[in-house]
Amino acid sequence: QVQLVESGGRLVQAGGSLRLSCAASGLTFSSYTMGWFRQAPGKEREFVAGISRRSGSTYYLDSVKGRFTISEDNSKNTLYLQMNSLKPEDTAVYYCAARFGDMIATTRADYVHWGQGTQVTVSS
Repeated sequence: QVQLVESGGRLVQAGGSLRLSCAASGLTFSSYTMGWFRQAPGKEREFVAGISRRSGSTYYLDSVKGRFTISEDNSKNTLYLQMNSLKPEDTAVYYCAARFGDMIATTRADYVHWGQGTQVTVSS
């Protein structure tokens, strides 16, 4: 079955950096478009970043542009999210997600496979 396993989340001070990883198995990685979402306590899950299977182009939530970078290693079936200049408002559980096809989508309902999430906490 499809498994997405996130790792890399931890407690970090404001201004610090983290790299999240998402290891995918049970799917043909090259046939899926991948994305990162996050969910803070009491808030809806929101799209953070996505990468187009077709073009390799990327798309980001406005508040993380210039600070976060999404990338993938097809040889390792792994998705990454490099997060720099972290802010307390970035605190959330971060999820990776997969949708079949080659177009980025920003809506939760567009993704069919989800990981269990990894906690990122940014202290001020």
